[in-house]
Amino acid sequence: MTPVSSPSPHGRSPLRTVQVLGGGNAGSGVHVRSLSAGLVARGVKVTVCAPFEAARAYDFTGAGADHVHVPRSSDPASVAALRAACADADLVHAHGLHASFRTALALSGKRVPLVVTWHNRAHVEGARAHLLRLLERRAARAAAVVLGTTSCLVDVARRTGARDARLAAVALPRPHRTDDSGDAEERRAKARAELGAMCRPLLVTAGALDGHRGYDVLLDASRAWRRLDPEPLVAVAGEGPLRGEFQSRIERERLPVRLLGRRDDITDLLAVADLALLPGSREPRSLLAQEALHARVPLVAADSCGIRELVGDAAELVPHGRADALARAVVRLLDDPARRELLGDRGVRQAATWPTEEETIAQVLSVYDELTQPGPLL
Repeated sequence: MTPVSSPSPHGRSPLRTVQVLGGGNAGSGVHVRSLSAGLVARGVKVTVCAPFEAARAYDFTGAGADHVHVPRSSDPASVAALRAACADADLVHAHGLHASFRTALALSGKRVPLVVTWHNRAHVEGARAHLLRLLERRAARAAAVVLGTTSCLVDVARRTGARDARLAAVALPRPHRTDDSGDAEERRAKARAELGAMCRPLLVTAGALDGHRGYDVLLDASRAWRRLDPEPLVAVAGEGPLRGEFQSRIERERLPVRLLGRRDDITDLLAVADLALLPGSREPRSLLAQEALHARVPLVAADSCGIRELVGDAAELVPHGRADALARAVVRLLDDPARRELLGDRGVRQAATWPTEEETIAQVLSVYDELTQPGPLL
């Protein structure tokens, strides 16, 4: 059914918006794709400014949006391309710190409302940390509204000088399994056999193989699991610059870890997993955590403000960076089927409290209306 265009707050139709995405983690990319589809369905014209690789990964044009290639870098050519793409926009919405900063530069001197969504916060040290704090301040002060995906991010925006900072509703589109045919147990057995986990526990995690996901902690913890009988298998879905380093360590120390490479079937992997692991990502709206709870898979995660708000009491939270705590939590759960069942039940209940896509789009449209409606006649 073709959506009916809704009139813009200016009496024109449709409202013209630009969504700006940098390199984008999985959470922000999925969010922009979902948001774009929802806005287009409600008659809003959407242009997504993002690198080619993000456009390929999230298919913004398939959601009905236009795509303009804008590299992630903040060089003058990139900012100029962004400025040109925003020339006719009624409102611009940037996602992530770097995208927000570049958009603030591109809109300098223009009377176009800027909305910023912060999906996470970089944790770095030294001179780079000082630079990132400067970027935060510039982006927060340039925005008419800052939306933070956690209360901690909202607090950061307020401390940094945001005029208006609010908690964002961010929904994860419900996952769909790639194959619903045939016998479920037969499919499960086949999938576990392909992974080499027929008669042993299967622990699944996913994310880029970089220095920010806690995989060094995970590998440390996996040494303790070699003593278990049967020995669990840790399956890691993802690709990244540290793959070679991790693979060398796995082979050298004979760790029960298998790097699966890039996968587009994380939902199916979780469906056959005994536990899901989030060993160190500081991504507040972790896609893996959300998909695990939806799938009733017990989750063990490194503690952080965003993760606590997301999962509540529906996961085992361990101190960040503590391999010993991660190892013990996994052993306890593997030895306690009743606890795993309880966490699965809690996960489904917790997932039911998360914002829906409809609620997310409604909140964003409400913000857009506030910022684009004409003022009262004098």
